[in-house]
Amino acid sequence: MADDDAEDEGPVVELGDGEPVDGTPLARVASRLTWPQQASSIRRKEGDAVVRTPDGPQTLSDVLDRVDETYFDTRQTFVREIHAVVGDGPVETSN
Repeated sequence: MADDDAEDEGPVVELGDGEPVDGTPLARVASRLTWPQQASSIRRKEGDAVVRTPDGPQTLSDVLDRVDETYFDTRQTFVREIHAVVGDGPVETSN
């Protein structure tokens, strides 16, 4: 039987007319790839993608230049290594 109070649980996030954020979420880029992947293959397929970082938008190719790994066995490994380089804090909005 369904719980009538289930809708009241958890925070509600409203999307609307806030300031835009430049770049694509890293998770979206990672979801377009199949795993495992070599860094060179990612660079060839998605290197021009501009991803959101706490320091502003950056191309994935530029970020991969600073990652020591050359092979990512899973999507989680890829995301973890990218976040280790660019951070995973709040992303500034466009001005």
